[in-house]
Amino acid sequence: MSTPVRAASRTTGPRTFAVWAPTPERVRLHLDGDLHPMTEKDGWWSAEVPAADGARYGFVLDDDDAVIPDPRSPRQPDGVHEASALYSADTFAWTDDAWTGRPLAGGVLYELHIGTFTAEGTFDAAIDRLDHLVDLGVTFVEVMPVNGFNGTHNWGYDGVLWYTVHEGYGGPEGFQRFVDACHARGLAVTLDVVYNHLGPSGNYLEKFGPYMSEGANSWGQTVNVAGAESDTVRRYIIDNALRWFEQFHVDALRLDAVHALADTTATHILEQLAVETEALSAHVGRPLSLIAESDLNDPTLITPRAGGGYGLTAQWDDDVHHAVHAAVSGERQGYFGDFGSMQCLATTITQGFFHAGTYSTFRGRVHGRPLDRRVLPASSLVAYTTTHDQVGNRAIGDRPGFSLTPGQLAVKAALILLSPFTPMLFMGEEFDASTPFQFFTSHPEPELGEATAKGRKAEFASHGWDSEDIPDPQDPATFENSKLNWDEVTEGDHARVLDCYRALLALRAQRTEITNPWLTGVHVDYDEDARWIVIHRAHPTAGRGLSIACNLTDSPVTVPVGGSPLLWWDEPTPNATASATTVPGHSFVVLE
Repeated sequence: MSTPVRAASRTTGPRTFAVWAPTPERVRLHLDGDLHPMTEKDGWWSAEVPAADGARYGFVLDDDDAVIPDPRSPRQPDGVHEASALYSADTFAWTDDAWTGRPLAGGVLYELHIGTFTAEGTFDAAIDRLDHLVDLGVTFVEVMPVNGFNGTHNWGYDGVLWYTVHEGYGGPEGFQRFVDACHARGLAVTLDVVYNHLGPSGNYLEKFGPYMSEGANSWGQTVNVAGAESDTVRRYIIDNALRWFEQFHVDALRLDAVHALADTTATHILEQLAVETEALSAHVGRPLSLIAESDLNDPTLITPRAGGGYGLTAQWDDDVHHAVHAAVSGERQGYFGDFGSMQCLATTITQGFFHAGTYSTFRGRVHGRPLDRRVLPASSLVAYTTTHDQVGNRAIGDRPGFSLTPGQLAVKAALILLSPFTPMLFMGEEFDASTPFQFFTSHPEPELGEATAKGRKAEFASHGWDSEDIPDPQDPATFENSKLNWDEVTEGDHARVLDCYRALLALRAQRTEITNPWLTGVHVDYDEDARWIVIHRAHPTAGRGLSIACNLTDSPVTVPVGGSPLLWWDEPTPNATASATTVPGHSFVVLE
């Protein structure tokens, strides 16, 4: 069944209002204080009424007097519990006509949270920092979720109105200005979207129809993508994804926790989304990418449809993060338990996944399946030294730099940024930001706020933390403390780390060996006891190549690899015959 046409593109005149609501027996349109009857066909209710952009509207169901926001609301000026507002996204004055997009392969992602990226916490303020990202060498700006949530600040994963943009950031027009400004600087935009659950406050979808299923995941009730009447719910999700591409000129979507999409249909919703995204890409004439977050280590997600997969562009690879972080930091708690050895690091770098049909002690079972290195490029795996999860889901939101030396941070950066994978940075890591990124919420409901704070403290207290040390997510200071301090980029070790990141990314952009995505061209030497590792990156056609030697100890080590040093953290020393190189403690060197 096709989706009825919604609001017309013009800013004034008759508008067609439509909503899928098979559950109520009567639906009326509430528009600027007046009620209008709606007619029903196949579960869709519609009415054509004159209205202008900015007009407040909502729906009244059955005999309840409450005005409920539009499930596809384009704007929520007064919050997710209040009336929607008309907004014609296609009237924005775009200046990116010359933008032809970017393929994800060869790109570098930079994940940021709009509310804490700058002191102001808005799209317009973020625009003022885009030149920093260009100078850094990233090519994709990945924005954490901006959909409508209850409250003033949030990570974004408590969204309940997926079609709108949080007003505190600048609303839909602010997001369009941000994307336009990114494209003007040659930066592609990735948007983080959440389709596996809805937030705890402001979800009215079930009043309209069977949007939710009886199942649940870690964050609440699951979305109905496979049960009765799920066809329209799937359309709700896919239309939303395509809207970001088409009306907001977004270049890629990061799909949150796709393993929590309980789809038992013959055509998985991810495959359906990939098919329609490819069709839209052909129409708009630019690459459109889909990046999945998944903890399954399942190559099916990124296997082309011709090979029996879903045909997504890429997926996050936590194994690379775990292998690098555990090896450098020495942490072994929780899911780091299987990681940390040089052998584990070498396996992950050359195979893509560490758990690939192997036993996971954290899960207590066999996990993952192997990646076919002959047909799937490593660029379809996104790798990182840290993410919003890997910082924010620590008890106090501490970044790696809180416990590691600048040299150790440089080693981690070299292992990721010079890898065959698609690298991603998390905002502030490039200058070893001293500010944490903590878990913060602003639920207006006292009982929900109290439950969130108590749950957070209890979770980490069970792992041995003093509950008094756990930041209260409802405390405004927790949010304020998580904002980046941009004064640090020119100070001391912060500036030195930033220079290192810039140099690494510049080298990545210059050398074909580094962006070569085929794992068959990656070879690793290591010494388990001496704690050094050398990654050899082959040129795809020429015989030459590069070697990245990393010393994970705090004392100098000599690696049996020679060559001309191109880049390093602390200056290395070649031996007399140029057949070996001494690498200082907590340092790396790139050899040609």
